[in-house]
Amino acid sequence: MSAHSSVIAPSILACDFGRLHEEVRRAEAAGGDWLHLDVMDGHFVDNISFGPAFVEAWRGCDGAADVHLMIDRPDHFLPRFCKAATNITVHVEASGEVGATLAEIRAAGCTCGLTLRPATLSRWVEPFSSKSTCCWS
Repeated sequence: MSAHSSVIAPSILACDFGRLHEEVRRAEAAGGDWLHLDVMDGHFVDNISFGPAFVEAWRGCDGAADVHLMIDRPDHFLPRFCKAATNITVHVEASGEVGATLAEIRAAGCTCGLTLRPATLSRWVEPFSSKSTCCWS
């Protein structure tokens, strides 16, 4: 994928989990390229969603998985998520070394993204936006 490609990634968190298979097919039929999986740990954000086992279940599916780690220690959990993800997005505010985390994601063969909370100043991502450190490759 080029740096300027668009990807439609409907969030699976918004689906009816009682009809998960149907909801996935509906997202694909509507033009979704990837499924967006919001992983929340109850610490970094106040909600809890699902973990590595749920994300790994997508490995056997046809579609790609965009895994958004809204967790306190993404570096600690990366090996479990990299196996099944196409793209992994981490927060600039998360614990650990952000640059090393992005490098580890790329080394595992995934593309990566960097995101920030609404109250975080955009300048926090500037150290990662140059050509040499850019994670959108």
